Amino acid sequence: MNSIIRYKQMWQLIVANFKEIIREPGVLFWGILFPILMSVGLGLAFTNKQNITRKVAVIKESNAWKPEADSIHIISDFLHHKTIITPATANTETSYSYIIKNDKLGNTTFIFIEKSWQEAMVWLKRGYITLVMEEKNNIIYYHFDPSNADAKLTYIQLSGIFGKKDNNVKVNEDEIKPLTLKGTRYIDFLIPGLIAMGIMMSAMWGLSYTVIERRSRKLLRRMVATPMKKSHFLIALIAVRVAMNFVEASLLFVFAHFAFGINIQGNIAALLVVLIAGNIAFAGLAILASCNTSKTEIGNGLINVVVMPMMILSGVFFSYHNFPDWSISVIQKLPLTMLADGMRSIFIEGGGFAEIAMPSLILTATGVFFFGLGLKLFKWH
Repeated sequence: MNSIIRYKQMWQLIVANFKEIIREPGVLFWGILFPILMSVGLGLAFTNKQNITRKVAVIKESNAWKPEADSIHIISDFLHHKTIITPATANTETSYSYIIKNDKLGNTTFIFIEKSWQEAMVWLKRGYITLVMEEKNNIIYYHFDPSNADAKLTYIQLSGIFGKKDNNVKVNEDEIKPLTLKGTRYIDFLIPGLIAMGIMMSAMWGLSYTVIERRSRKLLRRMVATPMKKSHFLIALIAVRVAMNFVEASLLFVFAHFAFGINIQGNIAALLVVLIAGNIAFAGLAILASCNTSKTEIGNGLINVVVMPMMILSGVFFSYHNFPDWSISVIQKLPLTMLADGMRSIFIEGGGFAEIAMPSLILTATGVFFFGLGLKLFKWH
């Protein structure tokens, strides 16, 4: 007797399809591991603790930070008498800390760091700080980007600390000095990071996936019979991809220039050097990731293991100084971090060869090493 539903057959089909799914590395990565990595990375950056630390640059002036100064200085007087943590000098930078305690919302710690105007602008462009305080004629002025919500919140808190005479704090708009300096906007920070990320993604997916797909389709096997060298084949792929990366980067810059007024403030030749170094680094990583596997699912996992951590950690969309201090030194050594920082130093800080010499050398050496290793392990089939 035929049944409408054959339960045993249905169960066997369900089991077979389930086994097929869980044996795919790509499915396991995107469905299980990737959300966990995203939650860990972004959680460390933004929700790792209830307490918040905000760094503020204070423009240093003559005797402004010395308690024995004859004139009265609002900032120095307050910090010398109200700081929770004793003033200390670390890395030749004088810093003071002040804590706003709140048992329900968590404590907010302000770290005031003495800086020159030029140094403060560099820190602002790099995303280390969001606000600069300056004192003139016993009046405190706050310099920040009005479109930055975090900077506005910092201003409201600081104006309450330094300006309150009673519980009612009034905002004095004359104290607010919107920053009009080039390179201090979020879009100025973002565009170099997007170009760097584009180079990484184009190299990893354009090179790695192409090689793996051709190997899986048995196309590389046919090339064994030819006198073609592996190195020639791979270098040709890299050359085409690098040329495409320069086209893509140029188009993004042109769009950003006309749409947002983005300009290159530093040495263009130095920018080309760091771009080439970045392409070499990620081309080498791409060849190593694709040197041995013929399964596209495994290839997807390998590529994402390389690109996803750097997309989260390397400061493409937000400053990596949001992460815990112990992780900063590790993050700064990632290839994407060095490329993005090098490009930002030229785009928005007016840097030149001195700023990108060491990162470019490290990126180039990294790419050459990984390319050599990938070439040695490379298989046609």
